[in-house]
Amino acid sequence: MQNYDLQEELALALKVAREAGTIVNTFYVGSSEVEYKSPDEPVTEADRSANQHILSRLQAVFPDDGYLSEESQDDLSRLGKERVWIIDPLDGTKEFIARNGEFSIMIGLAIGGKPVMGVLHQPDGGLLYSGIVGQGAFLYEEDEKIPLQVSDRKELRQMVLVSSRSHRKQIVDDIRRTLRITSERRTGSVGLKVGQIARRLADIYIHPSPGCKEWDICAPEAVLRAAGGTMTDCWGNELVYNKRDVRAHNGVVASNSTLHSRIIDVVTQIVEDAGFNEDDGFW
Repeated sequence: MQNYDLQEELALALKVAREAGTIVNTFYVGSSEVEYKSPDEPVTEADRSANQHILSRLQAVFPDDGYLSEESQDDLSRLGKERVWIIDPLDGTKEFIARNGEFSIMIGLAIGGKPVMGVLHQPDGGLLYSGIVGQGAFLYEEDEKIPLQVSDRKELRQMVLVSSRSHRKQIVDDIRRTLRITSERRTGSVGLKVGQIARRLADIYIHPSPGCKEWDICAPEAVLRAAGGTMTDCWGNELVYNKRDVRAHNGVVASNSTLHSRIIDVVTQIVEDAGFNEDDGFW
């Protein structure tokens, strides 16, 4: 992957993520009206307020870039752009509503369909992750900047699986048993799951369903790759961004890279035994 000079973009994304975190925390400690885009998709005032702030700040500096955000109408004008900012202003809305702190703000940048830069911010607790692919990943905690590097664990039995708290599926248990993984952590937000892999607190994340969309995975993949990890679909293919259809039909597998191909072999076998195939994905 080509190296890009993205220091200006990263500095702005870090600042904007912190600002959006302040906005979200205002609603978190107060109240935020909940509506539903679908029976399983809540949205709050915090989502919308953070979204408006992030977009206005980024577009003021990079007006010629494309933009894709969960809480904004997609007019598809982004498809003609080489550079596209991909944003989830509040990933883990269910966790935000539950007031358990497991939600994050995610700002990613894709160039030529590839994730190159990402920022993940957990407002409750103040953790801030950043990464530029090929140039390293960092965790900002209070006034400390900590380099991130995924674990070097090379035995599946020693690896830790990080899984969803609110989207648990039986097929994940089948995969875990086949891989003989016994250690597991659960948390909300894809960004926070990937953050745990980048921090060596976990090694694998598997999402064998089409629930993820580009704004769920662009920033996390950039941070993970910057920290030495790997993210693909359930058949081992690279994820492509800025598509007309933003859904990840073939699921997501993230790991510390050491045994990614072996993990993919197991995941592929199980999902195909369950009746899914690479051409059709999970729906």
